[in-house]
Amino acid sequence: MTLSEFSLRRPIFAIVLNIIIVLFGAIGYKYLGIRDYPAIDSPNINVRTSYPGANAEIIETQITEPLEKAVNGIPGIRNITSQSSMGSSSITVEFELGSDLEASANDVRDKVSQAQRQLPTDLLMPPVVSKADNSGDPIIIMLLKSDKRNSLQLSEFANNNIVERLQTVNGVSGVNVWGEKRYAIRIWFDPAKMSAYSLSPNDVQAALLCENIDRPAGKISGNATELGIRTFGKISTEKEFNDLIVKNIGGRDIRVSDIGAAVLGPENEESILKESNVPMIALAVTPQPGTNYVSISDEVKKRLAEIIKTLPEDVTLEVTWDQTDNIRKSINEVEETLLIAFVLVVLIIFLFFRDWLIAIRPLIDIPVSLIGAFFIMYLTGFTINVLTLLAIVLATGLVVDDGIVVTENIYKKMEGGMDKWKAAKEGSKEIYFAVIATSITLAVVFLPIIFLQGFTGRLFREFGIVVAGAVLISAFVSLTLTPVLNVYLSKKTHSHSWFYIKTEPFFTGMENGYRRLLNTFMRVRYMAWVIMAACFAIIFFLGKTLKSELAPLEDKSGFRLAVSAPEGTSYDAMDKYMDKLTNFFIDSLPEKRYVTSMTAPGFISGGANSGFIRIALVEPSERKKSQQEIVAWVNKNMPRFNDGRAFAIQEQTIQVNRRSGQPVQFVIQNTDNEKLKQALPRMLQAVNNSKILQNADADLKFNKPELRISIDRMKASELGVSVQNISQVLQMALSNQQMGYFTKDGKQYSVIGQVERINRDDPNDLKKLYVTNSKGQSISLNNLVTIAEDVTPPTLFHFNRYRSATLSAGLEDGMTVGDGIKEIQAIADTVLDESFHTSLAGASRDYAESSGNTYFAFFLALVLIFLVLAAQFESFVDPFTIMFTVPLALAGAVISLSIFGQTLNIFSQIGMIMLIGLVTKNGILIVEFANQKQLQGIKKFQAVKEAAVARFRPILMTSLAMSLGALPLALSLGDAATSRIPLGIVIVGGVMFSLVLTLFVIPAIYSFLSTVKHKSKLDEMNNKPAASA
Repeated sequence: MTLSEFSLRRPIFAIVLNIIIVLFGAIGYKYLGIRDYPAIDSPNINVRTSYPGANAEIIETQITEPLEKAVNGIPGIRNITSQSSMGSSSITVEFELGSDLEASANDVRDKVSQAQRQLPTDLLMPPVVSKADNSGDPIIIMLLKSDKRNSLQLSEFANNNIVERLQTVNGVSGVNVWGEKRYAIRIWFDPAKMSAYSLSPNDVQAALLCENIDRPAGKISGNATELGIRTFGKISTEKEFNDLIVKNIGGRDIRVSDIGAAVLGPENEESILKESNVPMIALAVTPQPGTNYVSISDEVKKRLAEIIKTLPEDVTLEVTWDQTDNIRKSINEVEETLLIAFVLVVLIIFLFFRDWLIAIRPLIDIPVSLIGAFFIMYLTGFTINVLTLLAIVLATGLVVDDGIVVTENIYKKMEGGMDKWKAAKEGSKEIYFAVIATSITLAVVFLPIIFLQGFTGRLFREFGIVVAGAVLISAFVSLTLTPVLNVYLSKKTHSHSWFYIKTEPFFTGMENGYRRLLNTFMRVRYMAWVIMAACFAIIFFLGKTLKSELAPLEDKSGFRLAVSAPEGTSYDAMDKYMDKLTNFFIDSLPEKRYVTSMTAPGFISGGANSGFIRIALVEPSERKKSQQEIVAWVNKNMPRFNDGRAFAIQEQTIQVNRRSGQPVQFVIQNTDNEKLKQALPRMLQAVNNSKILQNADADLKFNKPELRISIDRMKASELGVSVQNISQVLQMALSNQQMGYFTKDGKQYSVIGQVERINRDDPNDLKKLYVTNSKGQSISLNNLVTIAEDVTPPTLFHFNRYRSATLSAGLEDGMTVGDGIKEIQAIADTVLDESFHTSLAGASRDYAESSGNTYFAFFLALVLIFLVLAAQFESFVDPFTIMFTVPLALAGAVISLSIFGQTLNIFSQIGMIMLIGLVTKNGILIVEFANQKQLQGIKKFQAVKEAAVARFRPILMTSLAMSLGALPLALSLGDAATSRIPLGIVIVGGVMFSLVLTLFVIPAIYSFLSTVKHKSKLDEMNNKPAASA
């Protein structure tokens, strides 16, 4: 007994099963999270160490190397990258995609704590391990401004009232205060006064250690009471610091005010954030890798609403950038697409059956299958994202297929005058095998996707499993619920509506026209092979000309400008350059909403000579130019500002770990630093001359000016001065060294000592510094050291433990990442010798990983479908006939991509893999029917012609349903939908192109390849005794 027959015998049972599917799906839907794309962020752990005053080489050898060596042994590491720059080391450890973030973080912490003994003893703080990617972008940026408070007071307000409340949101890695000015007591030394008293900065630090101290003093206990004791040894005001006694010389107290001044000021003077050139501060919320951004954004906004109610009158807080706006937009658009697809599919069914009762029947398939798919998503831990929703949009056209095929067959039987119960039983039994074959074929297409590795595997897997799940549920529904509904919703006696009678001649005419054309074509059936050859040629030659990328860029209403000036540029000069750029955007860019600039941000590698500008644009509907056109205009205008270099960077549609940067990033490594130094300028020169790449830049520079101080050891020894004394004096005087702490309003801040700016703005000022010898005499440094000028790299980079340089470049208009990578590889092959090791980074690496994987999936899908069909048809020849539909569809897909100027990317590849399953369906319907006709004793030539004409309507109907289901995608309704256009174009183009050819080519090929069909020997044996009896 078949499934459909069982359902007809027990209709309530069939209905209950379907209700359960809907119920579970609805409950699953409630618990699904929302994101933009599946979680493809690999766990990233960052290790940051601060060592003020040390240059890049010291940081590299004393901090970065020992830490990298320690971390290197952890299993599951994919890449270790590091930056050693002036005063700080940052190491990012990237783990394989499936690794557990918590476990990875704990492994790194263990290794770092073991390595601490090898680090310099005068590190103020141990290395900080955090669960974040150093170069990850924030998801929300808010501006905080006040017309009464200065940036010190504003920073304090933000840290005490806002940051602490947002940091506890689940999934937030950190809330960074950009443009923050922390309070600090700054002790400005005057070298002339210090030498007069024979004092050095070390004496001031020693005095602070003795005089600025709070120690627990215990308690006094009597018989009945006890008293806690607290000594107040800390000093906390400017006056107290200025009155601090440094030393008593000859009965006279020397205070801090005698040798300089203590001032309450900012800890970091060289960093500022402005919005439209007005200084303020910004709060940036950075998520942990792999968390759900939409739920973070919702929770942050909920807390912000509470915070805004309690803000003082002079303080305003507004969100200027929210990455999740695009996510929400995409998801709303896909939901609209779903509705449009639904309506179009219903119209198609109505036009073919011209009976509302019948048109409504397959509509029950759609909700049951799609809602059931949510339960599958819940079980597999997927989220509602652009890809799973796209799967559901495409499934709309697919899941209705089985219902259409079953209904159409039952309908034909009823038209032939059969009773509705018998028609339902016979009709569904006849088509039972074809429905199962087509559904399994479609599901099998997505099997290879499960084997894909890396992040493409993640992206495709969610898509594939949802589509396959929906299709299998729909097969179940169309074999259980559809026959039952056909019985219950049909009239007792079958009669046609007025609309049907009027329009039927048109459909009959179409069928007769097809029959005549098919008969003509079968006379020259060898043409089928010519058409096949033409399709292969189109796929090969036209396919080669298509450009490829990871995903087309979407209009996200914003971009970022990376700005850098020549090495050695001072902070003041850089700030002026940034103001110039910002004014240009304020004056010349009418589409701007916010222009936020930051000079010398500490969290980007590079010193005072770096900065960025973030520009938020108005909504696409409110402007004439697209984001892409604005960025091209900006890049064209940037060379006018020649104090430095600036280029616009757009956010990639799909990116691992939200790393921002130019699309083409190429890492070169060599164990010999000299070779690296020579090769880099040659590579840059070649890239700058390229017609494909633009704005080439390298992160490794060699030209930061520095003063090299050599100590005359003999002389120093004679005068009783150690090398340590000299180093300490230089460190204390020049490097913003921390000398202690003080408390203000219950929070702890730093005390920092430094020579005044006026006494350290010229290399000759070093001669004014004095060092105290073992006898307590002051000796001028001028007597002990020689000074030479030199250049050095400002930042040293490592990639997997070796020194490296990363070349980054943008793309000329109309070029894709695929072209860029080919070009830079070709340049590297000519410029670099074999001792160099190269790899890709950023968006280029994502692209390279995605492209190799999909071809494997594609060919495996073809092999699997062939095997499944061979098993179903009990023949190795019939599947070949059916498989010939695939090149027809691919040729259609390639032609449509080429006509509409689209690229090969993740979305068009998903479309092509889907096409295999979609178009083999039409082949299966013709071949399965032709085989049945042969078994009834009709010759194969005649059998295939009859089968093709009999299946003409359902093939036309299902193909139109699939195409119209994907049409809203191809038309790309909405701003955030540009990346999905290729998927729609591939499916509509491929299905319609192959539909026209399948109807002629497949019958012709069947007539060449198919063998004569016989009943199985067992069936014949069963029939013989019956006959003889």
